Amino acid sequence: TVKEYTFLDYIMGGCQINFTIAIDFTGSNGDPKSPRSLHYINPQGYNEYLAAIWAVGNVIQDYDSDKMFPAFGFGAQIPPTWQVSHEFPINFNPANPFCAGVEGVVFAYQQCLPQVKLYGPTNFAPIINHVAHFGKQALQQQKASQYFVLLIITDGVITDMDQTRSAIVNASRLPMSIIIVGVGGADFEAMEFLDGDNGTLRSATGEAALRDIVQFVPFRQFTNCPQEALAQSVLAEVPGQVAGFFSRMGLKPPHSDSTSSDLLPSAPPADPI
Repeated sequence: TVKEYTFLDYIMGGCQINFTIAIDFTGSNGDPKSPRSLHYINPQGYNEYLAAIWAVGNVIQDYDSDKMFPAFGFGAQIPPTWQVSHEFPINFNPANPFCAGVEGVVFAYQQCLPQVKLYGPTNFAPIINHVAHFGKQALQQQKASQYFVLLIITDGVITDMDQTRSAIVNASRLPMSIIIVGVGGADFEAMEFLDGDNGTLRSATGEAALRDIVQFVPFRQFTNCPQEALAQSVLAEVPGQVAGFFSRMGLKPPHSDSTSSDLLPSAPPADPI
């Protein structure tokens, strides 16, 4: 019989989980100068995006081995040319988009927000394809050494639904999962649809996803809940998605030849006298 490896087997066996954070900087979030904006530049330093980055980031950073998060924005006009970008590093350093820990992401977000112009449209496909590119490279190594999780924080209004569906279907064949955190009080029907829990997600051309890789979390529903409730919801499906993908591909944990079970003594040690 083939051994079924668990999520922990993969993590302890050397598989690295890489989180990428993508933040929605589109106009539907509201003018950052207004207290009603989800991106309000608050003198007290707090808004709904920051709350989500902080809460969700603290949940995921325990799973990320190096705690270095590439963080991107989408849907804003960015300096110096004010072209709209759907995948700009929020630290404005394309050569090194990594932020150190959740604190680093929060700091980069606070520095970035006053420098960009919220715009649109709201396109998810470019950032999904950006991460999928790394997932594809990792898969070519035929090892269960890397798994990618894209965290999209958004107000849920999406413009490129067909392209996003195709991007997700493509990503479902790669070591990749997507967590969409919805901020604000908008209608999240489109996000629920992408989650695919009610049936298999298909691209506009009818191609079915290999597996469900999208988890949608409506952030406001957790406002008065303990952090554990949010944590459970955010990470509910990722462990199963990681183990399920690699076992489907027939890939063992990288160090599975010396898994912990082999290191245990064959007989239990005698009780101390």
